[in-house]
Amino acid sequence: MEFTDVIKNRYSCKKYSDRVVEEDKLAAILEAGRVAPTAKNLQEQHVYVLQSAEALEKFDGLTPCRYGAPTVLLVAFDSENIYTYPDSDRTSGVEDASIVATHMVLAAANEGVDSCWVNRLNPEEAERTFGLPENEMVLCAIDLGYAAEGAGPLRNHSLRKDLSKTVTRL
Repeated sequence: MEFTDVIKNRYSCKKYSDRVVEEDKLAAILEAGRVAPTAKNLQEQHVYVLQSAEALEKFDGLTPCRYGAPTVLLVAFDSENIYTYPDSDRTSGVEDASIVATHMVLAAANEGVDSCWVNRLNPEEAERTFGLPENEMVLCAIDLGYAAEGAGPLRNHSLRKDLSKTVTRL
């Protein structure tokens, strides 16, 4: 698929069929996350693939936003392996994990797999629920699957502000 089509047509799916994401497509999605750029190439991301009935039930206890997806990616980062910007308290963990997650949702669209970036969950509760190491912090989850019949973008999906409202040239 052409990249411009991927970025324009991708939407947050809110209703999934029970069709399972094929292993080769899941591998391509995870690979897109693996090769995403990170500050100083620290590669602090850790992606947890939730597919078992037990894992998905635990996830459902954290958020109502799985929408029936058969696969959920829990995106975390190693808080002990991040870059701290000079003269700042700002670190690279959240931004790097965001880049990884973005690569994966775009790769999913390219593979014909629907997705939804889930940020309606308590990261600390997710970390406890899935027994993540103390140094790992959850950024988000990503639902993956195939849209159920009749599912599609929200009505406001294609409404975008004019570029002049979001970009300033200095």
